Amino acid sequence: MSIDRIVMAFAGAMVLLSVALAALFSPWWMLLAGFVGLNLFQAAFTGLCPLAMILKHFGVKPGAAF
Repeated sequence: MSIDRIVMAFAGAMVLLSVALAALFSPWWMLLAGFVGLNLFQAAFTGLCPLAMILKHFGVKPGAAF
């Protein structure tokens, strides 16, 4: 699985988690979804993604396949 796909899967999971937590506990959890969305938006323009940098540090290859 490539870094791009891992980032997209992680971002989607975080958005779904924040929506579930907002529905179950507090609407303040929607801030997590907003943070994820803002991070994806800035990464589209700057090319800087903290999760991608962390994955590269741990040795995940940009075009790696499982």
